[in-house]
Amino acid sequence: MTPLLLTDIERAVRSSWGADTSPPEFRSRWSPDNPARAQCGVTAMVLNDLLGGELIRGEVQVNGQFSDYHWWNRLGLGVEIDLTREQFRPEEIVTGGTVVPRPPVTEWRRLREEYELLRNRVREELDRHRPGANEPFRLAS
Repeated sequence: MTPLLLTDIERAVRSSWGADTSPPEFRSRWSPDNPARAQCGVTAMVLNDLLGGELIRGEVQVNGQFSDYHWWNRLGLGVEIDLTREQFRPEEIVTGGTVVPRPPVTEWRRLREEYELLRNRVREELDRHRPGANEPFRLAS
C-alpha cells in the first residue's frame, strides 16, 4: 500500500475547501481566488484528526486592533502546520499562539456542519488517491 504523505493531506484539504466549509457569516466573502479564507478553524480540526498534536490559536490584528482568531496545528517536536496562512491581506497580522484544548465535537456550538463536510471531503479525496488501498481511509472520530 502507498504511504500517506503530508503532501497528500495538504492536497486533499486544499481541494476540499469551499464557501460551504467556511463560517456562515463569511460565506459571501469566500472566493476561489483566496480559497483558504475563513477555513482555518475547520482545517485545523481535520488536521488534528489526521495527525494529532495540538491546536494553536492566535489573534489576527489590523492596525494593532483585534480582528479575529486564526487556528493552526503543532505536531511533535514543535513542528507547526498552517495550511491557511496565505489567506491574510498584508495589513492582517497574526500574533501570539496559544495551545487550545480540543472540545469534543458533540459540544461544538458552531461550525460542526462545516467541519463534518470538510472532513468527509478530505476522507473521500484521500481514498481516491490511494491506489492499492484495501480499506477506506479512516479519520479519528
